[in-house]
Amino acid sequence: MPDQLPKISVITPSFNQAQYLERTLRSVLDQGYPNLEYIVIDGGSTDGSVEIIRRYADRLAFWVSEPDRGQTDAINKGLRRASGEWVAWQNSDDIYYPGSFHDLPALAAKHPKASLITGDMMLIDEHDRALRDIRYVKPSYRALLAEGMLLANQAAFWRRDVHEQIGFLDEEFLCSFDYEWFLRLAQHAEGIHVARVWGALRLHGETKSSLQAQRFGEENQRILSGREMPAWQKKFYKLRRLGLMLGRGQLAYLLRGLLRHARGRGGEIY
Repeated sequence: MPDQLPKISVITPSFNQAQYLERTLRSVLDQGYPNLEYIVIDGGSTDGSVEIIRRYADRLAFWVSEPDRGQTDAINKGLRRASGEWVAWQNSDDIYYPGSFHDLPALAAKHPKASLITGDMMLIDEHDRALRDIRYVKPSYRALLAEGMLLANQAAFWRRDVHEQIGFLDEEFLCSFDYEWFLRLAQHAEGIHVARVWGALRLHGETKSSLQAQRFGEENQRILSGREMPAWQKKFYKLRRLGLMLGRGQLAYLLRGLLRHARGRGGEIY
């Protein structure tokens, strides 16, 4: 019964990404999850996005199109409206994979102390073609400090009540707000990880990571200022991640990473 399943609130911040927006909306709505609250916050798009949103308005809990202060502001607007026990955001060019919402209740029941539940992620192209998977391990504050974003909002859910303790996203950050947010979350919440691909990050020429790489670096430096770790601790957490992956039987994934590294197609081995 729908009222026996925890309510999941999902926020999509949207601005002039009509090319991908409908695919994002469908990836949420087509989950068939009966206790879903879907909120779309559009920043005043002029490319046809609003017309797409209107087509799905009867299946949305709330939507608005109005000028805002950027992606972080839009997500916070949605988070403040969210009433679900579990919340997440999905960007307007990224997607969830089928079944991810239905996985969540069983995991939450099995791990009642967990406030953050994460899955794995796929990288996809403009046409939804899978490029490669990205596998994670159980998130922790120290590991995130040592290695950066070892989880992805595309495949993460957290309990809404943590906002009462740690607040919302920091709107001072334009690019690395997710890293700063998940650091705070991991510092105050118990996290678990499930080895299932729950979501996908779309790679295309208009992503922030491709257009504002320098700003990402500058913001990461600000976030890590005063939290620096010695090199040996960073190596320890890399070895920890390697050990956890091997313990899960992910040798083939690690070997693929070694091959990519040898070919110069990515700095990380895994």
